[in-house]
Amino acid sequence: MSVLSILEFPDPRLRTRAAPVTAFDGGLKQLVADLFETMYAANGVGLAATQVNVHQHVLVIDMSEERNRPLVLINAEILEKDGAQVYQEGCLSFPGIYADVTRALKVKVRAQDVDGKEFTYEAEGPLAVAIQHEMDHLAGKVFVDYLSPLKRSLLLKRMEKQRKQAASA
Repeated sequence: MSVLSILEFPDPRLRTRAAPVTAFDGGLKQLVADLFETMYAANGVGLAATQVNVHQHVLVIDMSEERNRPLVLINAEILEKDGAQVYQEGCLSFPGIYADVTRALKVKVRAQDVDGKEFTYEAEGPLAVAIQHEMDHLAGKVFVDYLSPLKRSLLLKRMEKQRKQAASA
């Protein structure tokens, strides 16, 4: 397993739409293992392949405290959404930046596992938010796209300031 480099906004590669996975092979299993390794090393709860410059429809999530409930969704599509919730989101591609985003309270998705077997999965609350967040990455969207232009501008200025401070330290 390898820890991969995570792209940080405003890297234009974060806007790339992921292609469907067609080969369910050892390379895909390695990618999934590397995504988990990278996510855990960065102390994240979710990671989409797009964030590590691999433009395939693969995402991983593990929201458990013990880091023992890994979820892999390949070629996922949302079948149903229900309700709405405001949740403070962060993102490994936006270090130190958090904002309130409104998303569906519950989702039902159809996806494939690493062997290509299709399944449906239902989630609600923070897990539903994480699934929607990571699926957005695969579509070339980032969470700040949901914010007003003013709020987005303020957050991005704060992020740039943090970057400059880190570079001069």
